[in-house]
Amino acid sequence: MDNKKKILVVDDSALMRRIVCDIINLDEQFCVQDMAANGLEAISLMQKNTYDAVILDIIMPKLDGIGVLKEINRLGLQEHVVMFSSEARKDAEITLQALELGAMDFIHKPDSILEAKGDTFVRRFLAILSSAVQSRPQPKKVTVGESSRKQIIKQKVIPDGNAVVAIACSTGGPKALAEVIPKLPQNLDAPVLIVQHMPEGFTKSLAQRLDERSPLHVMEAENNMEIQKGCAYIARGGKHMEIVRRDGKHYLILKDGPAREGVRPCANFMYESLAESGYARVVCVVMTGMGADGTAGIRNLHQKKPIYVIAQQKESCAVYGMPRSIVASGLTNQIEPVENVADAIIKSVGVK
Repeated sequence: MDNKKKILVVDDSALMRRIVCDIINLDEQFCVQDMAANGLEAISLMQKNTYDAVILDIIMPKLDGIGVLKEINRLGLQEHVVMFSSEARKDAEITLQALELGAMDFIHKPDSILEAKGDTFVRRFLAILSSAVQSRPQPKKVTVGESSRKQIIKQKVIPDGNAVVAIACSTGGPKALAEVIPKLPQNLDAPVLIVQHMPEGFTKSLAQRLDERSPLHVMEAENNMEIQKGCAYIARGGKHMEIVRRDGKHYLILKDGPAREGVRPCANFMYESLAESGYARVVCVVMTGMGADGTAGIRNLHQKKPIYVIAQQKESCAVYGMPRSIVASGLTNQIEPVENVADAIIKSVGVK
């Protein structure tokens, strides 16, 4: 029992607490240490006890999930929080706010008890929980350490006006994107493509939130949309994003197809399609996320055309999986903490 990861479950529904507890207890590495029916109870428990992860409902009386996250930040508590969210569109905006406030990931609430007991939901729930207990609480501000300063840039960057920026991220990505995208100027001399692992219904809200605070026009990708400078395009949840060239212009094509690397959209799919594009150079940016999505696609891209690879520094990642993989591949040109990534992008492609 002592070696098991201790979980706090916070939900105002007694039935949902029971369902969540039953799922967690299926995995021998976890045990439900405590339960809370509202945010105030949860904060009180967090101040007294240490948990390896917290499953947190969003809509609750007395203090909701967003209020709990704000209180966690105010009190300086180091919690690994997974939001338990409804799939309804009205909750997408709140879920994204939660991710920006430091939640590691989110799980859709099941629509029925039957779904909650199904293998697909249980596997996804336990996979996200496993990732959360291994992740690090996201820092509010990361200081550039010696490990970052000592990184050697392997090639001199000469902006040529025919480049594209392609970003890949997963767990912790919404918070990282909120740090990076608003810093990119409207006259950036390259369009920006983004694959953030997210289900359908959330990427549109993510694009809208980033668009409101960014000089670039940020939008969710649509089928046959022309790619233009001054814009950033986020792959739609549940669809792979392919880049094709027609009549000297580039367009986005959304595809169903099977999930790859366990996800759809998949960054490898995007990078592989860029290998056949008309862009002279691709600036690849790999940020926080579990797994290794992006590495295989970038390796393939490297064989076809010039690339410049920027990886997020370990200390500023919620989960150092995708950046670790690309760094281990030997393809990385620059490693930066999240607050320096935008500047690295600007220097790599220039401005008009």
